[in-house]
Amino acid sequence: MSKITVSFAALAISTAGAVQAQDLEKVVFGTNWLAQAEHGGFYQSVSDGTYAECGLDVEIISGGPQVNNRALMLAGRIDFHMGGDMLQAFNAVKEGVPVVSVAAIFQKHPQVILAHPGKAESWEDLKDLTLLIGDNGFTSYYQWMIAEHGFTAEQREPYTFNPAPFIADESKGMQGYLSSEPYAVEKEAGIKPDVFLIADAGYSSYATTIETMADTIESAPEKVKCFVDGSLTGWYNYLYGDSSGADELILAANPDMSQDKIDFAKNMMRDEGIVDSGKALDMGIGSMTDEVIEDFYDKMVAAGVLEEGLDWQSAYTLDFTNQKVGMEIKQ
Repeated sequence: MSKITVSFAALAISTAGAVQAQDLEKVVFGTNWLAQAEHGGFYQSVSDGTYAECGLDVEIISGGPQVNNRALMLAGRIDFHMGGDMLQAFNAVKEGVPVVSVAAIFQKHPQVILAHPGKAESWEDLKDLTLLIGDNGFTSYYQWMIAEHGFTAEQREPYTFNPAPFIADESKGMQGYLSSEPYAVEKEAGIKPDVFLIADAGYSSYATTIETMADTIESAPEKVKCFVDGSLTGWYNYLYGDSSGADELILAANPDMSQDKIDFAKNMMRDEGIVDSGKALDMGIGSMTDEVIEDFYDKMVAAGVLEEGLDWQSAYTLDFTNQKVGMEIKQ
């Protein structure tokens, strides 16, 4: 398990009322993948002492192929977890797991479809291509693509997370992550692919949520508020301020990461409004609304991904977000 732990003894703030390092409450946050720019705001608040200012000593434990940090949270070994999208949250409700989303860092889902330059001028043109889609994608967002946009199961081929078949065949499109596969294809093949964000086509799920247990919300609401507020402030600082400290922690936690990958991902998040767009422009990074979540639930029901009648509203709470925390940093 890859992890990065920071001692805040060296980060104690000398301003009036600052919390001394020895008084900080230990909190463990598990991410859902290896350290990367898409986790940058959390590392930012570790590196610059934002979490410490409200009394938390935060340890970030990276996820990865063999790591299930969500299971560790269910077992009480970590306090907060980085969720995927709201589909994951809905499935927790279906399974009777008392996990609650308390903020959504990504206002747009970063899932994309790649095409060779000039082979698809629009989202609709992607229906003329063979699409490489992984099994998880096929059972989730691709079912929505079929139901809402007329894509077919027949045009899909399994994606093995190897871009070589896409690079070799201009008649193919490929699933990807906005800040990852476009970069990899350009580096490997010298091809700058056309990129279509599924969120721009109506896939309305939030992503990169902050999750915690319902019991934590009930027993320690001040800790939840501190962690959420600190995280949202960290994301403003990471996107619009000096992120060098956070980048150093990311590089230390993930030896396969590089600064150019971090810079590419950060630019893509800013340019495409992944974090700071939509309602977040008025209510702050991390914002969620009932309307957006209900819209996504209805789309998943219509696509046959979820059953009707699920208590979808129990998957999240708005009590800790929509507070405009950190917005002054951007200005």
